Amino acid sequence: MQFPHIDPVFLSIGPLQFRWYGLMYVLAFIATYFIIRSEVTRKRLPLTKDDVADLVFYGALGVVLGGRIGYILFYNLGFYLANPLKLFAVWEGGMSFHGGFLGVVLAFVLFARRKKVPFLALIDMAALCAPVGLGLGRIGNFINGELYGRPTDVPWGMIFPGSDGVPRHPSQLYEAFLEGLVLFLIVRLMSRRYSATGIAGWSFVAGYGLFRFIVEFFRQPDAQIGTFLNLFSMGQLLSLPMFITGTCAVLLLSRRKPVQ
Repeated sequence: MQFPHIDPVFLSIGPLQFRWYGLMYVLAFIATYFIIRSEVTRKRLPLTKDDVADLVFYGALGVVLGGRIGYILFYNLGFYLANPLKLFAVWEGGMSFHGGFLGVVLAFVLFARRKKVPFLALIDMAALCAPVGLGLGRIGNFINGELYGRPTDVPWGMIFPGSDGVPRHPSQLYEAFLEGLVLFLIVRLMSRRYSATGIAGWSFVAGYGLFRFIVEFFRQPDAQIGTFLNLFSMGQLLSLPMFITGTCAVLLLSRRKPVQ
């Protein structure tokens, strides 16, 4: 299959260009705001609409700063040490989910202390929002023709622009489906099924770790890193602890009395 060649710029006004990838971020933050508002009402948390907006802002900063710093540390430290000015060239790409995840956790710790609300309650709400952002982000990656998969002979293999002309797995779509839609449904089910605070958050951690570990077998490893032991990627090494830790936490929390 040929890549559909979707123009990454969906709107141009003079010198200004608006890209699909940026639009996905905007849509993700809008969806996050309304999901959190709904959860605040459902859980009767002492947060106003302005507080929710502040929480989304904290989360956005955590995603962007954590994602950038995580990519630099986990994936390409040598390059950025040699080219320090590139640290700020975010328009050239280079974001890490695992770094963004840690950034959001830190941001929510600060917000919880400031507003004196339970930290795990915030994380449970974030766990419902994260799959939406992940799904939209992976669709943005697909439109950009980046982060594509390994060579394949399956009928739906695609030839991506800028690649070597070999059909490859559209791994961005695999991730959009698993880390987006499926993970959202799992987290929502767990949050409604069990009353224990933290179970939605840990369900997200376990589910993401599992799905990312699986999809990495289809995704092209980062050229500057390759694989470890000729098998595992950096993404898998970072995701496996998430799956193990999250699964253990969910098993412990799920023993508590479910919501009637």
